Amino acid sequence: MKNGKKKWFQLKTKRFILTLVCLFLFIYLFMIVWHTFKPLPEGVSYASELRWTDDIEMLTDLTYAQNKDGDDLEHELSIFPSIYKMIDDAEDFIVLDLFMLDHYNDEKIDFPEIAQTLTRKLVDKKVEKPQMRIVFITDPINKGYGSYESKWFTAMEDEGIEVVYTDLNRLRDSTPIYSGLYRTIFQWADIGGDGWIPNAMSAKAPKMKLASYMTLLNVKANHRKTVITEKEALITSSNPHNASGFHGNVGLKVKGEIINDILKSEEAIVHYTNGGKLPRAEQTKNSEGDYAVQYVTEKKILETLLEDIAKAQVGDNIKIGMFYIAQTDVVAALIEAVNRGVTVKMILDPNENAFGNEKSGIPNRPVAQEMMDKTDGEIQIRWYNTINAQYHTKLVVVQTKEETFITNGSANLTDRTLNNYNLEANLRVIAPNDSELVQEMYAYFNRIWENDDAQYTLDFEEYQNEFTFVQRGIYRLQEWLKLTTY
Repeated sequence: MKNGKKKWFQLKTKRFILTLVCLFLFIYLFMIVWHTFKPLPEGVSYASELRWTDDIEMLTDLTYAQNKDGDDLEHELSIFPSIYKMIDDAEDFIVLDLFMLDHYNDEKIDFPEIAQTLTRKLVDKKVEKPQMRIVFITDPINKGYGSYESKWFTAMEDEGIEVVYTDLNRLRDSTPIYSGLYRTIFQWADIGGDGWIPNAMSAKAPKMKLASYMTLLNVKANHRKTVITEKEALITSSNPHNASGFHGNVGLKVKGEIINDILKSEEAIVHYTNGGKLPRAEQTKNSEGDYAVQYVTEKKILETLLEDIAKAQVGDNIKIGMFYIAQTDVVAALIEAVNRGVTVKMILDPNENAFGNEKSGIPNRPVAQEMMDKTDGEIQIRWYNTINAQYHTKLVVVQTKEETFITNGSANLTDRTLNNYNLEANLRVIAPNDSELVQEMYAYFNRIWENDDAQYTLDFEEYQNEFTFVQRGIYRLQEWLKLTTY
């Protein structure tokens, strides 16, 4: 009798455990599916109308030397000086959407004090014009995902500047295997207390709580880099992060009707995070000009880019300067372009280091090898000669016989940045082939490609070593499992 009750109890226990496991698996899979494909907040993945303007200025940051050893190292920096001037010249409002603002680093290098200078400029402006509205939209990485407060944003808030830490939970999940567990279990694990785990960004940065690391591992961000005043807007690939101060970047500063389109898109983030609206520029009417411009975000960047690449035919050319390239549709489109007779030249970061830490070369090296193989060596690729900085640029220029299509901004050519996971923003420009902007683009690219006055770039073979096959295998596994950091 006792044995019968014991077996009955064991059977009930097993069924109960099995029911719990099945229930957990159902919730886990539901979380994966829902948060991978759920509706985006209104206004995310946006493409403005085409607007016309004569006022576009190209800005560049470059670090270069005379050889691989870094002899006669030089820095040409124009992007943040231009942002500081925009702040100085603003009269009605300033809106910024910038991913990372901090000063921490572990390297023995005198980096530009961007975080300090930008904060001081904004605070001084608010003191000078207390009624001026200044809004700074940013990513929660700047407060360690809840582990600590940023001294820079605290200083801004103390003077009445509005700081909006983007709500990332409303965005789709790009690492579903992990994020399913996070949504089901880990997000409820914050028990408070002080941070105790070393910060992944820098040993000098405040320590982080376990719950914050669990949030970080979702690997999603408001990665935009946009500054707007009533007079002009700047869209760039550059972050106000001291240790990124010597990175190679490109910015496009624009005036005209497009300013209010940019504000409309940025307002969507403010609205779904905290509620509220952003100001609008009054004097932006400019319906004529040589340049058609469009503000594109998230997947709209991918859609417009693929359309522009498809326009290139035999005899046309495409020039790319890029930090990361991996997105399969873009890679396939570029391979097809080469194979139909388009000249494609790419300058890529070798993904060799990040802030003093050695990297594996993923994704650029295996992807570059794949593209070389599938075009029978016809695609032309050079690596940027990175010394103490990354080639952080995100620039694509497609020139056809009729006109030139340019896209530049925050978006790397990866799945996370182009498939509605991160928040990203680019300026798309359609320009006459003989325009000043196109001539500047080609002068910039040719200077680097041809090593005019320094060792800007290195031959393709420089980084294609015996580990390329292994790197490609790791890259494919990461891509399949969606376990990447790029």
